[in-house]
Amino acid sequence: MKAKCGYCGAEHVLKDMQVQQHSKVQFLCSKCGKATVVETKVKPDATIVMSPLPSFARTGADFGSSIGMPDAELALPEGVTASLLVIEGPDKGLARKIEKASVILGRQGADVSLNDPEVSRAHCILEVKESYINLKDMDSTNGTFFEEERVRAAMLQNGGEFKIGTSVIRVTFERKA
Repeated sequence: MKAKCGYCGAEHVLKDMQVQQHSKVQFLCSKCGKATVVETKVKPDATIVMSPLPSFARTGADFGSSIGMPDAELALPEGVTASLLVIEGPDKGLARKIEKASVILGRQGADVSLNDPEVSRAHCILEVKESYINLKDMDSTNGTFFEEERVRAAMLQNGGEFKIGTSVIRVTFERKA
């Protein structure tokens, strides 16, 4: 398992066998000498969840040119309409029609900008597919939550809700026959 120092950002490799035996793991950074604590949770399928999540791409990254970023020119699947509505948080009532296959939610400079200080600059991405919307966390500082659990990705159906920062967002998704 990989983790970054919470102070200087140096990357460290932690041994999975030692990490999964404890709910919290502390390690000393070999670069700055400071201690970082990470919480771990082993799910029934043996997936190890680390909190805070590793943030390999966050420091100094320009999300507009990152590998794996959506092509801004991709159109929505034919016959699909989608939108989002902020139902809680500083932008409560904000509604946006999703007009392309992939949109980034975040603060200033994102496709959908939120005035929530708990939201990262490039917090998460919504990818509109043929029959659902794929939600992916973009290694955000405070995480993306679906059904009250921090997630890296989730499939959203019509009326699905997720939380980023203090904002709760509901998506609508319709496929015309």
